[in-house]
Amino acid sequence: MKTGFDPLAQRYPSQRYPIYAGRGMVNCSSPQAAAAGLEILRCGGNAMDAAVAAAAALTVTEPTANGIGADAFALIWSEKDQRLFGLNSSGPAPMLASIERVLADQKDESGKMPWLGWTPVTVPGAPKAWAEIQSRFGRLSLAEDLAPAVKYARYGYPCGPNLALMWQASFRAYRHLMDDPAFQPWFKTFAPGGNAPAAGDMITLPDHADTLEAIGETNAEAFYTGDLARTIDRESRKYGGYLRYEDLASYRAQWVEPIRIDYRGYQVCEIPPNGQGIVALMTLNILKEFTFSEKDCVETYHRQLEAIKMAFADAFRYVTDPADMTVTASQLLDPAYGAARAREMTDTARVWSHAIPPKSGTVYLCCADAEGNMVSYIQSNYKGFGSGIVVDGTGIALQDRGADFSLDPEDTNCLKPGKRSYHTIIPGFLMHGGEPVGPFGVMGGYMQPQGHVQVIMNYVDFNLDPQQALDAPRWQWLRDGSVAVESRFDSEIARALQRRGHKIHLDLSTPSFGRGQMIVRADNGVLIGGTESRTDSNIACF
Repeated sequence: MKTGFDPLAQRYPSQRYPIYAGRGMVNCSSPQAAAAGLEILRCGGNAMDAAVAAAAALTVTEPTANGIGADAFALIWSEKDQRLFGLNSSGPAPMLASIERVLADQKDESGKMPWLGWTPVTVPGAPKAWAEIQSRFGRLSLAEDLAPAVKYARYGYPCGPNLALMWQASFRAYRHLMDDPAFQPWFKTFAPGGNAPAAGDMITLPDHADTLEAIGETNAEAFYTGDLARTIDRESRKYGGYLRYEDLASYRAQWVEPIRIDYRGYQVCEIPPNGQGIVALMTLNILKEFTFSEKDCVETYHRQLEAIKMAFADAFRYVTDPADMTVTASQLLDPAYGAARAREMTDTARVWSHAIPPKSGTVYLCCADAEGNMVSYIQSNYKGFGSGIVVDGTGIALQDRGADFSLDPEDTNCLKPGKRSYHTIIPGFLMHGGEPVGPFGVMGGYMQPQGHVQVIMNYVDFNLDPQQALDAPRWQWLRDGSVAVESRFDSEIARALQRRGHKIHLDLSTPSFGRGQMIVRADNGVLIGGTESRTDSNIACF
């Protein structure tokens, strides 16, 4: 029987309550990926195994935002070690990539990095992230962790409504490339019938299944030094790409010390640059100089917007691969610097430039287990399906993270061989008094630090539960200087912000405001979760 309803027609506001669990919880933007994580927990795996299982499953069940050729970051609380670990598994530019070569190879005269094709492809880090997390913390093998993803890819799963919406949008964006040989593997893999799937259609991705099996059986070595690496090299050479076998073979993920600030007694933790998590921390470092007694008022939103604009101005000037940064993260997060920036704020909107600090497409998931381990994990192809490049016969969709590089050698984030670009994907983690509270994150390009700030303030300043902290109407500052607000945003407050000089416009596209997840652990160990109401999200727990 055919259904007669439109699953995207949201005629009535719905209510969602926080979910409580006692032994384990996995929050994902895909119900199948959440189920994959729960399956691994039930099989004896821990939260780290569950995170790997869910992340691998998301390359199959939400390929519109991430893939096997994606990048990844993670914040991991190990109860055994009583410590928060950070993992940066973003890849550098290939050693053959340079400003001079890209400009010489460009068919247009834009002077900018393209976002489609082989040129913006950097070394993928996601498979290495899975292997690193499993080998350091996991209880099961990588093959066992990836088994649910393999099953979804081989035997199929039904397409969700928001997944179909994003898939169809990508199909329209790539359609003009249908006759280009470099992009034909994308259409063969993701639109084999000549169309993107609709809600309820069954999806199988057999090439993904074979590749994930190979990654699991070899602890990801097949991807970096084996047959898959050689296939990637061959396809890159064939179509004029810069990525080579040597780039893959030499790649190493980095375990890093998380950066953090104190915000009203809580410690908000992020991955250090090259990620943009520091933008959220710089914003909160400014906002902690003010007292907020009411959430839905013009003063609160005005200060949030001005603070995020200041933070982005600094980030766009200073943040890139740490080896090329002229200031340190600790300088940018100096409390005195945050206080000085707060004093610059007025009651009207301004265009902010960077200051000089004192010297000295994405998927997000989180999970927790009964032992106290917790994981905040994010994985991305950057813009939707990424570069539009799929390595023929493998299902490996390659990200286009290199599109963020500048081709101006004077810019901090300029392209260099072996350099990591400014990176938008960021996992978050909240602590209190040195004890873990829980993981949180909001995916979506430059919306991510803005989402982190809004969710943390909703939870800390305004005492909203994890679900309400995610459900609250959001705003988004855009790089053209305007501010987008959701349809549920208070129209009177929007008009008041406009009178203060903010360029406000209504955006009806809810996915553009990010898709988040959050788990907090109560004092008695009970897990309390919220999941994103703006997409096909789900919490699997027991």
